[in-house]
Parts: sequence; structure tokens; C-alpha cells
Amino acid sequence: MKNSALKGGILVAFGASSYGVLTTFVKMSYEEGFTIFEVTFAQVLLGFLGLVLLDFFRKKKPVNQQKTATKKNILHLALAGTSLGLTSTFYYLAVQYISVSIGIVLLMQSVWMGVVADSILNKQRPGKLKILAVFIVIIGTLLATNVLFENITVDLRGIGFGLLAATSYTVTIYTSNSVALHLPSIKRSKWMLLGALTIVSILALPTLIEGIDFSVFYKWGIILALFGTILPPLFLTTGMPKVNVGLGAIITSIELPVAVSMAYFLLGERVNIYQWLGIILILTAIVVMNLKKLKRKKQTA
Repeated sequence: MKNSALKGGILVAFGASSYGVLTTFVKMSYEEGFTIFEVTFAQVLLGFLGLVLLDFFRKKKPVNQQKTATKKNILHLALAGTSLGLTSTFYYLAVQYISVSIGIVLLMQSVWMGVVADSILNKQRPGKLKILAVFIVIIGTLLATNVLFENITVDLRGIGFGLLAATSYTVTIYTSNSVALHLPSIKRSKWMLLGALTIVSILALPTLIEGIDFSVFYKWGIILALFGTILPPLFLTTGMPKVNVGLGAIITSIELPVAVSMAYFLLGERVNIYQWLGIILILTAIVVMNLKKLKRKKQTA
């Protein structure tokens, strides 16, 4: 059992780390002259095709045991997937104007946005631990964005797109955990990515009409699809059932330090001690939010 949980934790960490390295690659593709919509379209299209192939070749159960998707399931998953496409689009737009380290911190605002959404949807006041976690996230964000200790100008467009990405990401988390849960994870991811591809194609239409640089598909599309849309769902959906929800949420937060570290080493982004302190506070908030779940797991074990 412990061995299974350890393997699950490692898989979850790999899945979250895959997301963490993604934005650095996106920023590097910008440096080569590719546009936001070329990059996003290439990632989502190749990711969708990759999941179609994985779904086709995966080991099938006997016909009488197979869980099929109805037209209604597909429609709901595709609609849910539009928020996934918007998250990538807003996030990649954000890092055109701000650093990766600030961008990932803004995306992590989904922590407190999720608390607010949960209290509104369930008409239930959040507990003391969650309220404490929200305040810790806000303090951590002020430190991590470095606006308190240095006279820096942060592009408001980047802040706006970053917060839109966090909002869309919050919607993605809720919809992905509530739509067509009876279907295999690869199949669910595939139909959600169809929705993401649809919305990204609409947004990228002017770029597609003007003429896309097809070299983006083999230069950056494959690696972005691999780390952004293929590996994370496989690692997370395999690993999450082996660990409890609280521990899983804590492990996935590794995405934050991984993203900042990648930006530091590959892009040369400067990260000072106050920013690292802010990042640690945000990670602490995620642990605080999941303390009850961890205690509950220990009591039932």
C-alpha cells in the first residue's frame, strides 16, 4: 500500500512538473518569433491528435464492460474544455508582457478563487483554515510579484491576462471534476481537448488566415503538446487515485517552484529572496488548505 502511494505521489509530481516547464518553452518560442496563437494552436492540435491515438491504441475492455460517451457527454466535455483552451491562451498572453515567475504566481490565484467559487456554488461559508490560506496566498502574491520592495513597473496587460488565466483555470478544475466522470480519463481528456481546440481555433483564425508558420509544429508544437496536454493527464489520472486528494493537491503545487526554477536557469529571470519567500507562503497556503483532508485520511487508514 505504501509502495503504491509512493508511486502515485511520484507520478503526480511528474505530471505537475510537466506543467511547470511549459511556460519557459513558450517564452523561448516567442524569442524565435512565433506568435501566441501559432504556439497555442500547434500545442492544442498536436495534443488532441496525440490523445486520439492514445485512446485508439489503449487496451480495451470487453465490449459489454466498455463505458461509452453519449452525445450529451461529448458536448458537455467539449464545453468544459473551452475553459482549458482559454486558460492556455490567457496564460500565454500574460507571459508576453510579464516574466514567467510572475505569470505562474498569478495563475496560482486559482487557489483563493477556488475557495470563493466553492462557497458560492455550495452556499457554504469557507472554514477558518481556508480563510487563513486565502490571506497567506494574498501576502505571498505581493511578495512573489516583487511589487513591495523594488520600484518596478509591471505591465497591467500581463496582470490582467494572468488573472483571467487563473479565473479560467478555476473553471477548468471544477468542470473537469464534475463532467462525465464514468468515462476513462484519456477519453475525457480527448473530448475536453476538442473543446479547447475549437475555442483556440476561433481565436487564432486571423493568424490562420494570414498564414501560420508551419515550422512551429515540429520546432515547438510537439514538445508543448507533450508537456502541456499529453503527459500531465496521463501522470495525474494514474497517480491521483493512489494518493488522497489532500496530498495530491499539495504535491501538484510543485508546479510553482519548477516553473520559477526553469525560468531562472533557462531564461535568466532574476528571482530575489522576497519572491522565493512569497512562493513558499503560497505553497504553505496550499498545505494549510488540505490539512483536514490529510488528517481525515490518517484517521480512516
